[in-house]
Parts: sequence; structure tokens; C-alpha cells
Amino acid sequence: MPEPDGRPQLWPLPAAQEITEVLEWRTDVLQSRAGEQRIALRSRPREIVTFQHRRDALGMARAAELVRAGFAGEWLVPLWHMAVQPTADLVQGATEITVDTSVADFRIGDAVAIAVDGREASLAEIADVAADRLILVEQLGAQLPTPSVVALRVSIAPVRSGVLSAPVEISRRRQNDGLVTVTFLLRDAPELTAPVLPSYLGRPVQTDPSLTRSPITASLRRAVEYVDNGFGPVVVEPLRDLFERGEAINLKAQGAAERWALRCWLWALRGRQTSFWLPTWGRELQLRAAMTSGSTLMRVAPVAELAAYVGRAILLEMPSDFRFRTINAAVAEGADHRLTLSSSLGEPVGIGTKVHFLTLVRSDADRIEIRHGAVASEVNLPVVEVSE
Repeated sequence: MPEPDGRPQLWPLPAAQEITEVLEWRTDVLQSRAGEQRIALRSRPREIVTFQHRRDALGMARAAELVRAGFAGEWLVPLWHMAVQPTADLVQGATEITVDTSVADFRIGDAVAIAVDGREASLAEIADVAADRLILVEQLGAQLPTPSVVALRVSIAPVRSGVLSAPVEISRRRQNDGLVTVTFLLRDAPELTAPVLPSYLGRPVQTDPSLTRSPITASLRRAVEYVDNGFGPVVVEPLRDLFERGEAINLKAQGAAERWALRCWLWALRGRQTSFWLPTWGRELQLRAAMTSGSTLMRVAPVAELAAYVGRAILLEMPSDFRFRTINAAVAEGADHRLTLSSSLGEPVGIGTKVHFLTLVRSDADRIEIRHGAVASEVNLPVVEVSE
């Protein structure tokens, strides 16, 4: 049921449990023997958010009546997974809210949700968005329970329109304690800018520190067909020329700025459309000798056939920064292998330097799920090796 002024109904309940955010793209992947073509079928993702609200008996009844009155209608949905605290106290009569606007999707002309002490939210309309504040159309008044409210008691969240995309579930633990679960499909997806990452050969390199602190599950495979007539030996026929390395990586972000950067990076992947470099973090290349600053020759313990090195990208963990190079040639040198790099490092390379292979990958799923907890946001992303 819309509001008396014609606006969609506000879903006012503040989220108190984990929030799940889903980004859904559509990509048509046309595979050939030597590569693949990726065709984008959706210019922006569908955004689906699931909130869990812990409520007392009155709160559960309130949620049930809201849904009964307007299940099939449009809703104004506070994005509690982007909620931030103001940097200054709020007072009645003010037309500004001092808050970092760079870490959430605040928009001119839209509403902002204001919740005090975890109570139901109320709205204020945004007239302008500055880097450190929101300028409101009207003065704050009924949104605040007292003339002045300490900033730590307030949560500020952007608001988007959406529709209910699943039945609302109420799980009653006891008579005065229950859990309300609600899922919205949001409208008007934004166009986010990818965060600045290290790049190599025109593609970003994902070096998030959380990758080195969490288990990485890898699968090594190649597309083949097993021919079995039931009488003779089984014959293996390769279907593609490419070897596929698949991984499941886990990314974690803490704090509003890191959470926003993670969301922007996932947005930039556009599901299965965009490729990026991913280090294996496996220390595959172990140096047998130190390198001078101007040298392009790297002596390593044997780990592959000589031809298998050529064309591979690598990452070196230098004291100053990560460095990326390509192996141009490989020869045997006694019991070791000597690799020729695409260019020198410009600084000495110690024998204990960690060197990893770089794999060009893309997401292996168009549906990306982000779990927002009280402390951190986390996403598990399947990726697969590609040629370009």
C-alpha cells in the first residue's frame, strides 16, 4: 500500500542479523577448441538483498501487517548493508547530515533512512550529496526522538525502490522473540567504478591480502570425451586445446571503505564477462641463486618441462612492491632451469624471494553472493582459467 503522498511504502525494520546481497548478471559463453567468446546479455546486474530482522511479538505483528497490505506493491528499501554512522551528532532543525558519502550509494533526489537505537527507520529526502555530508530538502524533525541525538546511536543508509521477490518468512522462537526474513529485488542498479588495483598487460591483478589467509581450493582439468564401445579400451579424445585451472577464492572485507571497494570490484567483473590475473600463491618458482638489479635471468628449481614455462606470467613478492613479468625463454642449466624474463626488476632479487605463477581467470558464475556480517563482508567466488 503506497503512502498518502503517493510514494512507495517504506520497509522500516532495521536489519539485526546477517544480510545477503546477490548480484546476477547474464553472460553467454561460446566456447571453441582454442578459446571462447563472452557475450553480455545484461548491461547491469539484478540486485537481490535478503534481510533478517529479530523482532518481539509487536514487531512480528507489524511485519506481517506491512506485508499483508502491500506484498505486490513497490517498496522503499533501506540498504542496511551500506549503513554508516554520521560523524557528528544529529539535531532537530538541521538540514545536513555529516557522513562519509563515498562508501555507500547515496543519490541526489532519493531518500535516506535514519534509524536511532535500532528502532524503525524514518526517511529524509536528499537535495545534494557532498563528499562529507548529505544536504537535505527539509529540516530534521520527527526523524529524531529528541532535540539532539549522539552520532553513535544513529545509522544512516541509502534507500532504493524494490519489490518483494520471495515469501516473507516469520520464524517464532518463543512468544516474544522471532526472526523475520524478507527478500527484495532492487530497482535502478547503479554504475559503479572499479577500484584501482595493480595491473599487468592491461588487466587488473587481484592481490587482496585475504587471499593469502584463507584456503584456496583448485581443480586441474581439460575438456575431454571418453569413447567407450563397451568391448575395447577406453579412448580419451581432447575437446579443447586449453588446460583449465579452476579455483574457489574467498575474499573478506572489513570496514565501510573495504566493503565498498569489494562491491565495486565484484561489480567490475560483470559476472563471467571480465578476466583478471590471479596469483596462485603457491611459490612454484624457487630461486637457486640471487639476481642482480639489471639481470633478466632467473635460476630456479625444476618444476615443469622447459616449453611449459614460456609465455607464463609470474609475480615476485619484492620488498618494495609486487612485480609482474613474463617468461620469454627457458633452458636447462645443470640440475636447474634458467628462465629469461621479459625485463629486469630494477633492484636485486634475494634467493628467498617468493615467486608465484599468475593465472588469467574469469568468474565461473554470473550469480555472486556477498554475505554481510556485523564485522566483515565475505564472498566465495569460483574462477576458471581463460586464454584472454
